[in-house]
Parts: sequence; structure tokens; C-alpha cells
Amino acid sequence: MKKGKEKNTKNKAKHTKLLNRKKNKLKSDAALRKERLKVILQKAKEQDL
Repeated sequence: MKKGKEKNTKNKAKHTKLLNRKKNKLKSDAALRKERLKVILQKAKEQDL
């Protein structure tokens, strides 16, 4: 027989869902930032010409 508290498996799925949501948000924010930067750099190049 195991000693100590039994594992909490009830909230595991919820926690994973929230973590995945957070990761996806960070990824999409990074992609959005990258895209905006690309546009800004393109405009800067056009002005230099």
C-alpha cells in the first residue's frame, strides 16, 4: 500500500487545458509581433529608397 496523499487527477485536465491556452496565446502574440515588425521594416526600406 502506498503512503501519503493520493494524486490529484481531477484538476489535471483543467490545468493542462489552461497551460495549453497560455502557450498558444504566447505563440500567437509572438507571431503577431513578428508580422508587425516585418511590415515596419518593409516601410522603412521603402522610405530609404
